[in-house]
Amino acid sequence: QVQLVESGGGLVQPGGSMRLSCAASGSTWALNVMGWYRQAPGKERELVATTTRGGTANYADSVKARFTISRDNRKNTAWLQMNSLKPEDTAVYYCNAVLDNVAPYFGANYWGKGTLVTVSS
Repeated sequence: QVQLVESGGGLVQPGGSMRLSCAASGSTWALNVMGWYRQAPGKERELVATTTRGGTANYADSVKARFTISRDNRKNTAWLQMNSLKPEDTAVYYCNAVLDNVAPYFGANYWGKGTLVTVSS
């Protein structure tokens, strides 16, 4: 099992920046993909960004060139640096981890409890 704890949410003005952190514990040696998803009020949860163990990143089109995902495998931590924030970025941001697709992990998927980011003046 893996436990994920997010931190760094809050209120920020449009155009501002914020950094989210996700600390993993448990079977961290099996962490494969780590990522961030978000869910705005009345909308479905959507992908924001992911990064593999080797550092290959993937971004939603809506955040490309504004957000940067990073990861430190030794610290079992991932970050999401968010710049040029817009009101439409307001959402609960969830950290996600997918374990290696081998026994006994079989690609198990874990979620943090989420942290609220509000972009408003």
